[in-house]
Amino acid sequence: MSSTVEAAAPTSESGDTHGRRIVAALAVTQTIGYGVLYYAFSVFLIPMQRDLDAAGPQVAAALTLAVLTTALCAPFVGRWLDARGGRALMTAGSVLGTLAVLAWSRVESLPQLYSVFLAIGIASAMVLYEPAFAVIVSWFDGNGRANALLTLTIVAGFASSIFLPLTGLLVEQYGWRNALVVLAIGYGTLAIPLHALVLRRRAHRPVAKTESRADLVKAAVRQRPFWLLAAAFTAHGGGVATISVLLITYLIHLSHTPVFAATIAGLLGVLSVTGRLVTTGLRRRRPAAPVAAAIFALQGVGALLLPLVGATVPGAIGCVLLFGIGFGVGTITLPHLLTEQYGTVAYASLSGRIAMFSVADKALAPLGALALAQAAGYGWVMGAVTTACMAAAVALVAYHRLSFRQPSNQEVSS
Repeated sequence: MSSTVEAAAPTSESGDTHGRRIVAALAVTQTIGYGVLYYAFSVFLIPMQRDLDAAGPQVAAALTLAVLTTALCAPFVGRWLDARGGRALMTAGSVLGTLAVLAWSRVESLPQLYSVFLAIGIASAMVLYEPAFAVIVSWFDGNGRANALLTLTIVAGFASSIFLPLTGLLVEQYGWRNALVVLAIGYGTLAIPLHALVLRRRAHRPVAKTESRADLVKAAVRQRPFWLLAAAFTAHGGGVATISVLLITYLIHLSHTPVFAATIAGLLGVLSVTGRLVTTGLRRRRPAAPVAAAIFALQGVGALLLPLVGATVPGAIGCVLLFGIGFGVGTITLPHLLTEQYGTVAYASLSGRIAMFSVADKALAPLGALALAQAAGYGWVMGAVTTACMAAAVALVAYHRLSFRQPSNQEVSS
């Protein structure tokens, strides 16, 4: 495989201290970034329909466009991150995101809305989890990396819990357009300086020639392990996205009250934190792929049982608990598996290639699920989610068995 020049990574107290600053900065920017660029949209949906004189699906299509744009940009962003690091990219993305949200507050038509969300999709590719993970992967090693990723995702996991009610209050007090101005200013004020002043590449890290990195990526994508990872996290991401969008609606369809449905669905955010903690603990004693596969399979069981026992309160709670325990597991497992198998030199490039598929599936799967629910019923949707989770589990087991028979493609120190 490719060769790189690698010096010993510094372990000084100052390096560790700045690593903690990076994690703290990214925890803030990811929380507010997801809150403003993604979660807040649902609060603005109804007032935008009224002011733009548009149907719900027409307005909702803007967010789908943004997510698909993020997916398309992911490979290009990954190559940039491997070659140049995240500081300039994430700073520029913060500026673009701020300007796009300000422009969103002024839209008067659907074409304008779609143009704004095209820009938001580009900004999201530059500032959200994928680049943030790449920054952490390039700075930390071993358990330090696992702990940093866990800390980041635990904090950012509360983005919806913070920004959905906050955005609702802003809309109620100031109207949706002024609420967007407040959110844009808040995002820009925090994210731009934190990305510009705190992020940097760690000195004495592996340095790879562009052609060496490209060779590693080309070799990886020719082999089955990479595509098993892509299949696993694409299938799982689609299943999770479907439950995220349709769970409340389905629980109401099962004759639960809207308040109960919303409360139970709210457990998913808390359970995602629990699942990440459990997974990180188990991973220190067991290989990561089988641990994640077992959790994905549990999620499949939860989705399968929901049409059978979900009409009862205990049944609904039990199924949501089973599914929710794996809600955030994929997010922290993929970086670990990629670095374990391929090292860090081409991490962002490989992650970006997988994100192109997995993020696109997260955007399209809920739309397909809605169509399936209308045509055949929600039971079939839960069956599809079960199939996706089980397929992800099988792919991870196959990856684990294959990776034991093949040497890893990590960079070789000279």
